[in-house]
Amino acid sequence: MLKKIKKKLLISIALAGLLYLGFTIYAETDQLLFAFKKFNWLLIPLILGLTLLNYFARFLKWQYYLSLLEIKIKIPDSISIFLSGFVMSITPGKMGELLKSYLVKEVTNTPVSRTAPVILLERLTDFVSLIIIAIVGAYFFEFGKEISVGIGIVFLSIIIILSSRNLAIPVIKFLERFKFLHKYIESLHSAYDSSYKMLRLKPLIFMLLLSTVAWFFECLGYHIILSNFGIDFGLFWSSFVYAFSTIVGAVTMLPGGLGATEGSLTFLVIQEGFSKEIAVASTFIIRVVTLWFAVLIGVISVTFYQIKFGKIPIEPASQSLSADRQDETSNKL
Repeated sequence: MLKKIKKKLLISIALAGLLYLGFTIYAETDQLLFAFKKFNWLLIPLILGLTLLNYFARFLKWQYYLSLLEIKIKIPDSISIFLSGFVMSITPGKMGELLKSYLVKEVTNTPVSRTAPVILLERLTDFVSLIIIAIVGAYFFEFGKEISVGIGIVFLSIIIILSSRNLAIPVIKFLERFKFLHKYIESLHSAYDSSYKMLRLKPLIFMLLLSTVAWFFECLGYHIILSNFGIDFGLFWSSFVYAFSTIVGAVTMLPGGLGATEGSLTFLVIQEGFSKEIAVASTFIIRVVTLWFAVLIGVISVTFYQIKFGKIPIEPASQSLSADRQDETSNKL
């Protein structure tokens, strides 16, 4: 499994290298290097600290969801699994973080179908909190209203459907008509039951608030970077730019939002009249201390996980769901 992860990482790093090379040429190498020299690199530990606070708040969310589903796991093991998921930050929509469900199954023997919705709800609450920031900023700064509201409607619709049995169950019943899905139906019901528990009003509001706090730390980090380059339009503007760009990158389903997020961050800074080298430099720095810092932590965590628990035996999703079904059948017998 580690070889597969390394292969994907190398491919993503290669693509990122080509992308960043393009941005470097666009900003002109000499001018970009000059911009980097102007940056106060002593701020990096502070910004990384804010990123770690983001991870800590998101871990609390992960742990809360596990407790809500009554999945018992030791805190050190839970931390290890949570951080290991970061190695998949450069997968489309971060859904590669389903790795965490596999790892929970290896440690607790909990079916993947029960914990996979945790990753879905993590992403949903993350996106909704960012969308709220983006929509408010879009109307205040009069930019990206249609995109922000459109994406907001999509995610709100998903939440409404999943949180209502009257809407979700008929969809599942409809899927039962397809023979090739029959072997997954029990797992699908299990996954929905987990989702329903986590989408009740109290957990939903609580997790949205926690997500907002989590992403505020990274927005603050981006604000510090921009301020150091003389771009001081306030924390609200920085938060809007960061939230909007992160959402754009996520909905494109590109690995880690590569290209779309960087392009949005750079474009919005240039739109305010700042030079392209400053825009690109600030973009490079925030992506290193967020996306690539997360990947590094993920690589380290996966290594330590395998030292403690052995190699990670990951099978395709279809095989895993089939295994879940067999486990559930065995338990009934």
